[in-house]
Amino acid sequence: MRLLQTLSGAPQGGAETFFVSLASAFERARLAGTIDLTQRAVIRHNPERTAALRTAGVDTRELGFGGRLDLATRRGLKREVADFRPNVVLAYMNRAASWMPDGDFLKCARLGGYYDIKYYRRCDHLLCITAHIRQHMIQQGWPADRAHVLENFATVDDLPAAERSTHDTPADAPLLLVPSRLHVNKGLDVMLRALKREPRAYLWLAGSGPEQERLQDLARDLGVEDRVRFLGWRSDRGALFRAADIVVFPSRHEPFGTVSLEAWAYRRPLVAADASGPAGLVRNGEDALLVPREDDLALAEAITRVIDTPGFAGQLVEQGHARYLHDYTEAACVRRYMEMLGRLSGTDPQGQHAAHQSAIG
Repeated sequence: MRLLQTLSGAPQGGAETFFVSLASAFERARLAGTIDLTQRAVIRHNPERTAALRTAGVDTRELGFGGRLDLATRRGLKREVADFRPNVVLAYMNRAASWMPDGDFLKCARLGGYYDIKYYRRCDHLLCITAHIRQHMIQQGWPADRAHVLENFATVDDLPAAERSTHDTPADAPLLLVPSRLHVNKGLDVMLRALKREPRAYLWLAGSGPEQERLQDLARDLGVEDRVRFLGWRSDRGALFRAADIVVFPSRHEPFGTVSLEAWAYRRPLVAADASGPAGLVRNGEDALLVPREDDLALAEAITRVIDTPGFAGQLVEQGHARYLHDYTEAACVRRYMEMLGRLSGTDPQGQHAAHQSAIG
């Protein structure tokens, strides 16, 4: 299979992170001989992202991906397609999908949010990360037999735990980790109010975004600023997960939430708000604790329960890790993507040609 992946994207974000993770995973699988794939990535200018992809061995090209009048990027995409001759083009998010060139190849888009169907008219198939997102597109008129579900995976690194002392955090304090953009959708104001109710805990917020100043002011107003650390956007996620005692996911709006998978992968108890993504993924009381959105009291009580009942916390960890190993490893995700794209395009990435199927149920 010849796969061209395209992304415009912001400097940081979940889709952008997953793009790098999946392309890198494909390259590792290719080098291991488990898939027959040649890929190219075409992305918006971003030195850090380009370096990460090229370090992983991914053939990466950059274009501007500017506004609607950016004819240079449209021409550039056409040139890349003509040069690379893909079987499949996989676009991430609105701009890359709506600028999909014409050609004799399978046109797919990967959807990680609740997008407007108008941006995806040039696509043959949609690959949605949840059943809820798939249903959202179908309700807008997209054919059900051309919308599919392919969930994310969690990448596990081998970094040692971050030193708490580096961030002025006591070694014996219950440490809460929220890896998140600092955005109103992420419910971080609710997190800070919950922290006020659990005075033993410290909080690491790992992310950047437009809400940082407001959140810092709120932490000061609540009297918890001495227990909150704003770490900025971090690439050493494994180090942070290994340093933490509990992973908290307080989003008021979250289509999927790879953080849940990461908590399971790194064997940390998970407390999450019931946004559509976590609510459709976790099993409350089995592999995580799920609480109502916007409810800082319920969030604090769940955190306290995990702190005070280590045996129960251990059960959450074991059940979550078992689900990760069964369904959400890198190998499992690569296999699902290759099977889906191979069947839709009529090529078999295991090295054999398959009969073309125009839709997968």
